[in-house]
Amino acid sequence: MVHWVSDNEDSDKFEWDSDGEEEETSFNLAGAGSSAPASRNIDVRVANGYGKAGPSASSVQEYVAMGFPEEMVLKAMKDNGDDGAESLVELLLTYKALGNDPSVDNGSTSGCAPQAAADSDDDILENWDSEDAAERNKGPAFDESDDEDFLREMSQKDEKVDSLVNMGFPEDEAIMAVTRCGQDASIAVLVDSIYASQTAGDGYYGNSSDHEDNSYGGRKKGRPGNKRKRKSFGGQSQGSRGPLDGSNDEPMPLPNPMIGFNLPNGSMSVKRSLPGQAIGPPYFYYENVALAPKGVWTTISRFLYDIQPEFVDSKFFCAAARKRGYIHNLPLVNRSALRPIPPKTIFEAFPRTKKWWPSWDPRRQFNCLQTCVASAKLLERIRLALTNSVDPPPQRVQKYVLEECRKWNLAWVGLNKVAPLEPDEMEFLLGFPKDHTRGISRTERYRSLGNSFQVDTVAYHLSVLKDMFPHGMNVLSLFSGIGGAEVALHRLGIRMNNVISVEKSEVNRTILKSWWDQTQTGTLIEISDVQTLTSEKIESYIRRIGGFDLVIGGSPCNNLAGSNRHHRDGLEGEHSALFYHYFRILDAVKSIMERL
Repeated sequence: MVHWVSDNEDSDKFEWDSDGEEEETSFNLAGAGSSAPASRNIDVRVANGYGKAGPSASSVQEYVAMGFPEEMVLKAMKDNGDDGAESLVELLLTYKALGNDPSVDNGSTSGCAPQAAADSDDDILENWDSEDAAERNKGPAFDESDDEDFLREMSQKDEKVDSLVNMGFPEDEAIMAVTRCGQDASIAVLVDSIYASQTAGDGYYGNSSDHEDNSYGGRKKGRPGNKRKRKSFGGQSQGSRGPLDGSNDEPMPLPNPMIGFNLPNGSMSVKRSLPGQAIGPPYFYYENVALAPKGVWTTISRFLYDIQPEFVDSKFFCAAARKRGYIHNLPLVNRSALRPIPPKTIFEAFPRTKKWWPSWDPRRQFNCLQTCVASAKLLERIRLALTNSVDPPPQRVQKYVLEECRKWNLAWVGLNKVAPLEPDEMEFLLGFPKDHTRGISRTERYRSLGNSFQVDTVAYHLSVLKDMFPHGMNVLSLFSGIGGAEVALHRLGIRMNNVISVEKSEVNRTILKSWWDQTQTGTLIEISDVQTLTSEKIESYIRRIGGFDLVIGGSPCNNLAGSNRHHRDGLEGEHSALFYHYFRILDAVKSIMERL
């Protein structure tokens, strides 16, 4: 919902504030989130035989923190030499699986007891140094290119670990997933690997039957007699599905026309049966761009209980296109459109433009509304091109002008004069009340509006909730933006008793709070960082307000939109990966409400 990039945006000026801190320039072998300084790179190199000295205390402790005995780590480092970090972890796992604990001398008759626990790391490292001094004095065990490759490899690995940890997984499980699947595995594959390991009871993590999943990667001791087991994504077994990264998936076919399951005053086009674990309440509603890279919607669908997306172009609800996909568990019958019905053509929405609209401009609807607008220089170039041409202008001039008008949603406001839509005109097209975003800069208004829901479209889907919750409802709004979901519910006449809103942008939070104070009597709680919405906080909110009736939102899509040619990374993108937070939180809500 928040910070969407429009389908037709070509500007490279769009900026996104990261949900985390600045990307670390150093890498962290033990996982993401560490505050260790960049000098730890030296420790990692040494720990793997890449330096002239033995392993440092900090590098040894990295692996000790992962659950390996200290002497096992030292032995593995010695045996591993310069084979790299992944090889070292595999060697440690082999030792653990075989019971090869170096604290007991294997085959040795020396009878030496294990070194006392009170010995310092420095003493152990000193013994290790003296024992292998001759070998290490032979010369460096690496060249510069090998070292750079190793550092680059570990940096990529740590980025994956960082993403998993930020999604709520324990650090050790994140590290092991990357080790098992490889650093090139997608986030979806890594997530599935962790869940598969938890469900199967991987020996390294202990007996999973003693635990219960209560969040996305969070675990706690299970209650006596509680035999609930988490199914793999989509409710299917791990072995019955292809990889979740979309590598073996064909692009999900998009309907043409993109009318969803039905339109107002239209007949039902789809009948569906939801899997048992997807049936509400709580109801959920997730939105993202329809024209996403290959495999993205298949992956999203698998995470969200294999529910078929509903693809809708908002041009059937208003005078501007907005192609979006929606996955939800809402009923499909008894939908109703907002009143009054909004205009569906440019001339109906803005009658004054008809006077100046040339006959050779066939547009009757705008393209997807963007987060930025055309420059004054472009508008002047268009004016000069038309002024210096005959009427009607030659085909090449018409083609140039029409391309720019479609690209930037320009409207005719005078003779040979085009202009971008004003923010209040965008508010009108998107279904927001007049002056909803007024009070902030024009740039911020365009950005916030371009990233929002189209209210009439969303309200049509949510309209089925009105009769179901006559006394109001509790809503968990994720990536709320400027409150498109809240405005839709309000315009439907659905009272919001409590709304927990998660939104990073302070500007957007201010807009939502201002609107809420003017129109609502319920309670609004705003959260700035989705990562802070842990299972514990979710449970506390559920206990306080009695549960959530609707979980609604759409994760940022600027790694999915076709206009973002430089960072169209799918669900592996820095921002679109926040989808996994949506799933994590929805899964936690359902699990906690089932338990309470």
